[in-house]
Amino acid sequence: MDLSVNTISAHLPVQPALNDEIDLAELFRSLWAQKLLIVGVTVAAALLAGSYAFFLATPEYQVQSLLRPAAIKDLDALNGTEVYPLTPDEALRRVGTALDSYETRLEFSRAHPELFEALQTPLRSPEQAFEKFNDEAFQMLLPDPKATSLTPYVGIRLTYPEDVQGVSIVNGLVEFALQRERELIAADLQAVIKNRLDKLERKIEAARASYETSKQAKIAALLEADELKRAELQDELRALRQQLKTRRDDRIMQLNEAIRIAKSLGIAKPTTPSALGDEGRSAQGNVIRTEVNNQQIPLYFMGSEALEAERDALQQRRSDDFTEPRIAQIAKELRLLENNREVEILKQRENDDLFLKDLALWREEAARLRALDMDVSKLKLVHIDQAAVEPSKPIKPKKLLILALGIVLGAMLGVFIALIRNIVRRKPDTFAISR
Repeated sequence: MDLSVNTISAHLPVQPALNDEIDLAELFRSLWAQKLLIVGVTVAAALLAGSYAFFLATPEYQVQSLLRPAAIKDLDALNGTEVYPLTPDEALRRVGTALDSYETRLEFSRAHPELFEALQTPLRSPEQAFEKFNDEAFQMLLPDPKATSLTPYVGIRLTYPEDVQGVSIVNGLVEFALQRERELIAADLQAVIKNRLDKLERKIEAARASYETSKQAKIAALLEADELKRAELQDELRALRQQLKTRRDDRIMQLNEAIRIAKSLGIAKPTTPSALGDEGRSAQGNVIRTEVNNQQIPLYFMGSEALEAERDALQQRRSDDFTEPRIAQIAKELRLLENNREVEILKQRENDDLFLKDLALWREEAARLRALDMDVSKLKLVHIDQAAVEPSKPIKPKKLLILALGIVLGAMLGVFIALIRNIVRRKPDTFAISR
C-alpha cells in the first residue's frame, strides 16, 4: 500500500510555491501603467462634483436678527402708569417667546402669503409646507449659559433657498412679533385698567352701603336712646306725682286729726304749750315770755282756724307739680326729647359721599385711570441690535469643498478600479501556473 502511494506522488507535477507578500514596486508599476484610467475617473468625478456644486445644487442662504433689552427710558411711559410694570428683560423675554412661537410664525405666514409662495407644492397644503419649512429653517439664538454675556439677547436665524425672500421674512417676523406683543400689552393694559376701575367702583359702592347702614343704625340707636329716656322720665314723673298726691292726702289726714284736737282743746288761734297753760292767769306788767323746747310742737297748736284753712287749700289743689322742682326738670327734658337734632341733621344730609372715608382718594385714582391714554403701538419693547440684511454669498453648497471631495473620491475610485483590473488580469496567469 505504501509503495503505490509513493509511486502516484512521484508522477504528480511539482507546483511552484505562491508568494503571498505584496510587491509594492510591481503594484506601483501596475497603477502607473493605468494612469490614464485613474486620471480619467478623477476628472469625471471632479466634473460631476463641479456640475453639482456650480449648476445642480440649490444655493441656501442664511440671515439672522439679534434683539437686546430696550433702554429704561423706552419703557418709562408704560411703567409710569403704575398699572402695568414691565422691565426691559421681561419685554425681551416676551418678544423672544413670541418669535419662538409656532402660532406667531404661522399667523405671519398667513398674513404675508407672498413671502412663502416658493414653498408651495401641489402635494402639500400651505400649512403643511410651512410646518416643514418652520422645522428645518428657523433657529432661535440664545445666550450660552456657560459663556459670559455682557447683556442678554434673543435672536432668530433663518436658512432658506435662493427663491425665498429670507431677509423680508426675518425682519417681517420680528416686526410682526413686536406688533403682536404691543397689541397684547395694550389689551392687558385696558383689562387691568378696567379691572381696577371695577374694583374701585365696588369699593365705593361697598363704602356707600356701609355708610348708609351705619347711618341708619346710628339714627335707630339715637331714637331708641331717646325713647328709653322718655319712658324713664315719664315713669319718674308718674312716680313723683303719685308720691306728691300721697303726701298731700297724708297731710290732709294729719290736718283733720289736728283740727279735731284743736277744737276739743278750744284752740282757735295759733299758740304754744306754755301759753296754753297760762290762759287763766292775769298778767301783771309787761312780761316777756321765752320758751326753749327741743321737741316739735304738735300741729294742733296752730289752731283750728289755720289748720282748716290749710286743709281747705289742700283739698282744692288740682296739681302738686309746683311743689316739686324735679317735675319741672323732667318736663324740660321731655320737651328736649321731642326733637332729636342729630337725627334730623343725619336725615337731611343731601350728599352722603362727602362723609365717606377715602372716597376722595378712590375718585382721584379712578379719574387718573380713566385719563390714561397711552399709545402702545409706538412702544419700543426691544432694541434691534442686528437686523437681517441680504447675504453676500450662500452658505450652501460649499463649492470648493465639494470639488475637492469630488477629486479625492474620483482619485480613490480610479485607483480602486485599477487595482481590480490588475487582480483580474493576474488570475489567468495563476491558473496557468497551477495547471
